[in-house]
Amino acid sequence: MNRRILLLAATALSLGAGSLAMGQSLPPLEKKDRYKVGFSQMESNNPWRIAETKSFHDTAEACNWDLIATDAAGSAAKQVADVDSMIAQGIDVLFLPPREEKPLIPAVKKARAAGIPTFLVDRSVDPAAAKPGVDFVAFLGSDFIDQGRRVADWTIANFKGDKGVIVQLEGTTGSSPANDRKKGFDDAIAADSRFEIVASQSGDFARDLGRQVMETLLQAHPDVNVVYAHNDEMAIGAIQALELAGRKPGEDVLVVSIDGTRDALQAIIDGKMGVTVESSPFFGPLACEVMNRYANGEEIEHWVQVQDRIFTQDNAAKHIDEAY
Repeated sequence: MNRRILLLAATALSLGAGSLAMGQSLPPLEKKDRYKVGFSQMESNNPWRIAETKSFHDTAEACNWDLIATDAAGSAAKQVADVDSMIAQGIDVLFLPPREEKPLIPAVKKARAAGIPTFLVDRSVDPAAAKPGVDFVAFLGSDFIDQGRRVADWTIANFKGDKGVIVQLEGTTGSSPANDRKKGFDDAIAADSRFEIVASQSGDFARDLGRQVMETLLQAHPDVNVVYAHNDEMAIGAIQALELAGRKPGEDVLVVSIDGTRDALQAIIDGKMGVTVESSPFFGPLACEVMNRYANGEEIEHWVQVQDRIFTQDNAAKHIDEAY
């Protein structure tokens, strides 16, 4: 059981009356023909974020939304300001992928104080500071710790060498996926004495920065033979850096990652990447479904968990046409 589940369980116990009481403490959502919906995107500098935003735009018409979508361009401060602007515009409901766990807590609290039901999407906030069922309705997303664990388990099962020298490319510092994907991987990989993580540095979930970080880490650790990236964009950047250094991804370096992008599946097909665990960006339909359930007075689970697939040489070609 991971730390986020434990904290959510502790929250429920501390409120005594259970999830019904927590539901009563939340702002209601009136049943209407159309809703003014806010979607505060954190950035649009990679295929995953672009696909997520498109999913909300594509869903808007079918779900009878007047969608207000913003782009914080990678700034937590701007994302808080974007939420302030949406509140001023009178949105009925807010969908928020918080760039970082702590800096976006004020945005969540402001929306709650304004009587706006808020759903955290694909990323969460520090559960010790903002609680589901009290400060926001629910978190819609994956189990990031499990994603990291699954990558580690696959690496342990498929690594052919005697000694695994691992470099880890972390996501955005302070974000829930970076924190949890690291924990899941580190805890699982520690169980096999063949492996050692010799360096772990943030590439901010970005391809070019991932390439730059990998170039630097290669100079310090030329014997690296496993690269774990917290997302596919950094993994692709790492592959570029490895090839520029004369290394052979998929042969003398095992590259493993998370997201399930088209480029990653192609890299798996080409033999340059071993595995990627899916983290779907297509949240629009799920957001519509959960919002409508909430408007109908249904009790919403604190974590609406997304189930993720795993892509390897065995199935990458089968699924590449549906990837983004």
